[in-house]
Amino acid sequence: MIDWGTAVQTGSRLVRPGPQIPAEEAKAVVAELKELSALAQVHVREFTRMDVPPEPQPATVVDRPGWIKANVDGFRVVLEPLMDRLSKKRPGSGATGLVVDMVGSRVTGVQMGAILAYMASRVLGQYELFLPPDPSGRAPAGRLTLVAPNIVATEQELGVDPRDFRLWVCLHEETHRAQFTGVPWLRGYVQDQMTRFLLASDISPSDMLDRLKDAAEAVADAVRGGDSTLIDAIQTPEQREILDRLTAVMTLVEGHGDFVMDAVGPEVVPSVADIRSKFNHRRGGGSRLDKTIRRLLGIDLKMKQYAEGSRFVRRVHAEVGMDGFNKVWRSPATLPTMDEIADPSKWIARVAAPPAVEGEVLSLEKPSGTES
Repeated sequence: MIDWGTAVQTGSRLVRPGPQIPAEEAKAVVAELKELSALAQVHVREFTRMDVPPEPQPATVVDRPGWIKANVDGFRVVLEPLMDRLSKKRPGSGATGLVVDMVGSRVTGVQMGAILAYMASRVLGQYELFLPPDPSGRAPAGRLTLVAPNIVATEQELGVDPRDFRLWVCLHEETHRAQFTGVPWLRGYVQDQMTRFLLASDISPSDMLDRLKDAAEAVADAVRGGDSTLIDAIQTPEQREILDRLTAVMTLVEGHGDFVMDAVGPEVVPSVADIRSKFNHRRGGGSRLDKTIRRLLGIDLKMKQYAEGSRFVRRVHAEVGMDGFNKVWRSPATLPTMDEIADPSKWIARVAAPPAVEGEVLSLEKPSGTES
C-alpha cells in the first residue's frame, strides 16, 4: 500500500535545506542540545513529580532528512501490521491487481514523502513512540528526537537567546518523554486508538466516492480560509468517535508540555517571557499558501490543542495542585474528554475533587442528639 523507500527518497529530495552554519558550530549545537535535553529531563521530573527514570538520557539530534527517515520507520511499525490485516480482506485480482498495487504504493509513497518534506522544516522535536524493534531488547520503547536545523533557524528568525530557546524547547519535549515513560499504559492506549481508527477506514467503493467529494470540498474551504481539514473530510462516523478520544489525549499531552515549559522556564530560562511572546506570534504567521496547507494538514488544529490543553492544565493545577492534576495519569478512565478540557471544573469534579473538601462535607453530619 505504501512504498516506504519512495517516501524517504521523495521527502529527502523535496525538503528545503536548513540554515548554513560552519561545521564546528553545527557540532557545538548538537552537543549543547544533548546536554540541555538531559538537564531538562531533571527539571521536568522534579516539577511534574512523575515517576520517570532518574538517569537523564540525552536526546537524539537529527537533520531534516534524518527526521523524515525516523518518521517513516515509525509509520512502518504502526501501519504494516494493519495493512496486512486489511489486505487479507480484499479479494485477489491476479497480475493486474498486483501491478495496480505496485503503482498505487509508489504514488502513496510520493504523497507521504511530500507531506513529510513540508513538515520536516517545521518540527522542532518530538517523542517517537514507535520505533523498529531492537533485536537485543535493550533499546527503549521510544526516543526523544530534536531537529537541530529547525531549532537554529527558529531562534535566528525570532532573535532570541540561543541557549535559552534550546533549553525551552527541550523542556517541552522532555515532558513528552516523561509522559510516555512515566505512565506505563499511555503508549499502549494511544497505539490501540490509532489501530482502531485505521481499521475503521475499511469502507465500500460508494462510500469512498463520498469521502473523495468531501475531501475536495475541504480543499476548497481551506483555500477560502475555512477550518476544514482533510482528516475531517475522510472520516467515517466510527472514526470520528475514536478521533475525539485521540484528540482529547493529544490535547492533554501537548498542553501539559506547554504548561511545563513555561512554568519551569522562569527559574532556568531567564528570557522565557520574550521567547513565548515571539513564538506565539510566529505560530500565527506565514503566507496564504502556507496557512492553507496548515489548515488542510490539521497543523492549525494542533496549535489549537496547545492552547486548549495548556488552559486545562493551568486551571486544574491552580485549583488542585500538581498531585491533584497527576490523577489524570491513573488510567484511561481518568483522562479528560474534550468537553472536560473545555470546562476543567467537570474533570475536577469527576476525578480530582480534593479530599479536604470531601472531609469538610462529611464533618457536617453530626451524630443524633449532638447540639448544633
